[in-house]
Amino acid sequence: MRCPFCGNEDTQVKDSRPTEDGSAIRRRRQCPNCGARFTTFERVQLRELTVVKSNGQREPFDRDKVMRSMQIALRKRPVDSDRLDRVVNGIVRRLESSGESEIPSKVVGEMVMEALKSLDQVAFVRYASVYRNFREAKDFEEFVGRLGGDAD
Repeated sequence: MRCPFCGNEDTQVKDSRPTEDGSAIRRRRQCPNCGARFTTFERVQLRELTVVKSNGQREPFDRDKVMRSMQIALRKRPVDSDRLDRVVNGIVRRLESSGESEIPSKVVGEMVMEALKSLDQVAFVRYASVYRNFREAKDFEEFVGRLGGDAD
């Protein structure tokens, strides 16, 4: 692992342990060149996933992209980052264990929306507004109206 501070490629592992949810291994490393300490996380990847977009374009699944999109929706919302990490790990595990190597982007988007709905209603509406491509206020009204009907 390359040192993020000096670029030295020969860093040493000082401590290694599983994360709380067991989805990754946390490694504390030290660079013998500059003495810097840093943490890395290694995740088990069950299979290579490819996302198939609506236009037919294919791209490798990117866990960080899912995380970033959820973080944007959750910006300034009271959701713990550890909880978000567990939710993203759950989405990735479900995708990897689905048995499919090509996943339609719609499936990923729906899983993210489902997760956000249980995490935070405001974040759910924020994400849905982009994902469902709301064009005017009326679209928001209809969506939120249906959302209110779900709670009853």
